[in-house]
Amino acid sequence: MGLLKDFKAFAIKGNVIDLAVAVVIGTAFGKIVAALVSGILMPLVGLFQKETGGDWREWKLPSEGKIQFGVGEVLGAMVDFAIVAFVIFLIVVKLMGYFKRKEAGTPTTKTCPECLETIPLKARKCKFCASPQPEQAA
Repeated sequence: MGLLKDFKAFAIKGNVIDLAVAVVIGTAFGKIVAALVSGILMPLVGLFQKETGGDWREWKLPSEGKIQFGVGEVLGAMVDFAIVAFVIFLIVVKLMGYFKRKEAGTPTTKTCPECLETIPLKARKCKFCASPQPEQAA
């Protein structure tokens, strides 16, 4: 019974649930990006490859034997990854950073230049060292 109890405690932890939600959302997001790439971006790329003929994701290096290197598949996966990474960067890093900065608002405290203690922003005298505080610009 100890193993089952330990597993239950592990599975109910917030980190595991958050990870599961992230995987589900990431999978759905990957499908959206794959549809964007295959439905919109790749037809545009196809306009520039008329002379090569065929789908560029099916490009293979010519070889003498039975081995054929699928360069197009690798390039396609790299393009997909770059697009997903860029969109996630925009959403997670830039957009979430913007909202966090906006949420933080204006500071309510400042650091006393004499004793380096944190005091209220509107304080005219430090409560720790009694030094006068510079006026705040309005």
